[in-house]
Amino acid sequence: MKSATAPKSPKISFKQHMLQAREEAIVQTVNRLLAEKGFDAMTVDEVAQGVGIAKASLYKHFPSKEDLAAAAMVRVLHRTQAHLQTLPAADAPLDKLKATVRWAMEVQLAGEMPSLPSQNSSLRAKLMENAAYLEALVQVSDQLGGWIEAAQKAGQINPQLPAIAVLYTLFARACDPVPGFLQASGQYSDTEIVDWVLGICFEGLNSR
Repeated sequence: MKSATAPKSPKISFKQHMLQAREEAIVQTVNRLLAEKGFDAMTVDEVAQGVGIAKASLYKHFPSKEDLAAAAMVRVLHRTQAHLQTLPAADAPLDKLKATVRWAMEVQLAGEMPSLPSQNSSLRAKLMENAAYLEALVQVSDQLGGWIEAAQKAGQINPQLPAIAVLYTLFARACDPVPGFLQASGQYSDTEIVDWVLGICFEGLNSR
């Protein structure tokens, strides 16, 4: 009797490998530009120039500016999912939330966190049509929402606050301008900045 063997994954051709590498370079460039200047100010010409390809070649991968930005937003959500998986299961929910907010601010200070689109942005409409984005967003929101509710039950987060309000507040730390302002002053280390903003987020401004 022959033993069962796992099916071999199909080999990727050199051309496919090059296309994937180019798409990754494109998304990384878009991610950086979105972090630096936001969706409205970013141009397709800047993306093509940053990657070192013609705009016509860029459009073969992503047909619009909105599609470019959506790919970057999906990428950052996948990075968030990967981060969540690294957190020890035994850690308290509040500690997991703090670790996630700390990670998000560190990514932002490194210039790798794309700015969230405004409510009336054409990018937001594109994101609402993107299945990969919505799936990842729901998974991240459910994971964080579960930790928020557990922390509220433990009395570590005000149980009178709607969990969704807490969730959006934590999401907002990923694009909070305060860390960037403090970093630009050149007076403080990134660690100090993250510690301060993290403390304000979870402990407030009241003197203890």
